[in-house]
Amino acid sequence: MIIVMQPGAGEAEIQAVEAKILAHGLSVHVSRGTERTLIGAVGDERVLDPEMFDPMPGVEKSMHIVKQYKIVAREWHRENTVIDVAGVPIGGPTVQVIGGPCSVETPAQMSAAAVGVKTAGARLMRGGAFKPRTSPYAFQGKGVEGLELLRSAADTQGLPIVTELMDARMLETFLKYDVDAIQIGTRNMQNFDLLKEVGRVNKPVILKRGMSATINEWLMAAEYIAIGGNHDIIFCERGIRTFETAYRNVLDVTAVPVLKRETHLPVIVDPSHAGGKAWMVPALSCAAVAAGADGLLVEVHPNPCDAWCDADQALTPSEFAVLIGQLRAVARAIGRDL
Repeated sequence: MIIVMQPGAGEAEIQAVEAKILAHGLSVHVSRGTERTLIGAVGDERVLDPEMFDPMPGVEKSMHIVKQYKIVAREWHRENTVIDVAGVPIGGPTVQVIGGPCSVETPAQMSAAAVGVKTAGARLMRGGAFKPRTSPYAFQGKGVEGLELLRSAADTQGLPIVTELMDARMLETFLKYDVDAIQIGTRNMQNFDLLKEVGRVNKPVILKRGMSATINEWLMAAEYIAIGGNHDIIFCERGIRTFETAYRNVLDVTAVPVLKRETHLPVIVDPSHAGGKAWMVPALSCAAVAAGADGLLVEVHPNPCDAWCDADQALTPSEFAVLIGQLRAVARAIGRDL
């Protein structure tokens, strides 16, 4: 960490900053310029915070030099991490597609969705048993019954399952139904108690980006999971909130290469929630794969017009199969497969 002193800062003020650094077990390097004095904290600067120094007399500003996230950072782990989700590798040369409905509704709907996902060539199935909704009057999901329906339908097609955990009290239930990858949704990206809980289990976690979260905040949220011992974390870009109203969210394609530079962990994209319309999903999916995404999370419903949730953004099984074909071509063009 570097602390920049104000022009004219006195020796007493400089010594006070030095004393605080030394009290936290770090050593000090002082550089005295013609106008300003710079004080460097040498050691593990993660024990320090700018808020500790900025209010002090004579301090102009302070800043970290080393990234605050360590376990998820590429600088400490140069090679890409490949995460095994029930036998399906995410983060390797193969781009994986996770398909399925926004919400679990009926046995017939889930059975048809599972057949469609499998037939198209996807290797994992998604489905929401617990649904976070903006309106308290909207359908909130079928809960534990939904987990049963998702597990049963996916098992008939040999597909691992991905579903969202909203409440830490339901974690043991998720483990009981052997959920293969636990999704932390955008509204819970900074639910730190929930992140700590999934950090203690041996299950892959798909961490969606918050609606207005910065890349740094997203990485720090992942660090909460990793510091608990669970390093099987998959980042999921799902669009961010801006001033634009022509589509549901703005898919931040730039986040994919930035994250791939910052972290060794896999990065996938949810084009369905980004665009909010089914006709946008193919273009956004192709863009995500071209940008280097390790996978996609795509909503597929046997009859989108009858969907209980997010009907506008779901693909039919036949549309999903066409998309898979397009994505294979894009993947091959950048030296990957699907």
